[in-house]
Amino acid sequence: MRFNLARKRFRDLDEQEILALAISSEEDDAQIYRGYAESLRADFPASAAVFDGMAAEEDTHRQRLIDLHRARFGAVIPLIRREHVSGFYARRPVWLTRNLGLDPIRAEAAAMERDAERFYLAAAARTQDADTRKLLGDLAAAEAGHQTTAEDLHDQHLTEGARNTEEDVERRQFILTWVQPGLAGLMDGSVSTLAPIFATAFATQDTWTTFLVGLAASIGAGISMGFTEAASDDGALSGRGSPVKRGVASGVMTTVGGLGHALPYLITDFWTATTIAIIVVFVELWAIAWIQNKYMETPFFRAALQVVFGGALVLAAGVLIGSG
Repeated sequence: MRFNLARKRFRDLDEQEILALAISSEEDDAQIYRGYAESLRADFPASAAVFDGMAAEEDTHRQRLIDLHRARFGAVIPLIRREHVSGFYARRPVWLTRNLGLDPIRAEAAAMERDAERFYLAAAARTQDADTRKLLGDLAAAEAGHQTTAEDLHDQHLTEGARNTEEDVERRQFILTWVQPGLAGLMDGSVSTLAPIFATAFATQDTWTTFLVGLAASIGAGISMGFTEAASDDGALSGRGSPVKRGVASGVMTTVGGLGHALPYLITDFWTATTIAIIVVFVELWAIAWIQNKYMETPFFRAALQVVFGGALVLAAGVLIGSG
């Protein structure tokens, strides 16, 4: 609470403090854009050049503000930053933006520009000096026009060939980080839980017991697959992306794969529940074959033969064991 009380309200800032706040904000935004550029440079060099250009624009704004401050108040600029002003917009910490994809980074940059425009409009409305008001108004217009600037830089650096290359890289990264571990989890959850669930079902013909076994098997398999995926590769050398994201994708999809044919056993009638569960199994297996074909470029009939035939064997094994 003491920290909040120590912060100044924007309406209480004098004109020198407003300029100092604008200078530090432009400096921060330029650093953020350079951070985006650096994080994109290896995989998306053309987009990195766009953010380099935007950082250079922010540097120009900062220099104009410094020149005005020097002319009005001298060379010593008060230390005032966003976090010193109550209710002022904040930027997300770097660790929350480090692993963003290309489109989220562009959306984040657009939000930054809107925040800056609102700030300059409010600041211009609070100053009495004509030169200061003019500069702040010009910067508000510049921030509003940053979308046009970004589009110009986008057209300058992102040729059709570069854009296609970046889209291919982004699609590959999406597959490596989300689709591949998620697909492995879905296959494991859908297939590996078949035998225990259907063996329990036919051995007991008790739908509640079968549901509990399916629930335990699904959640247990999801936790195991998630931790295994996250611990197996940190992504630094393989380029497969964040181990946390891959672990979440694998764990969640494993659990979903098992729960799909466990949930029908919430129905109290055994044969109704079993019939629905078997239908769900074949829907899951065909869905896996479709995902393999769409994202992993596996021929559809080969994927169907592998997944559906293999799953049918596991299902039959569970039914035979339970019936025996």
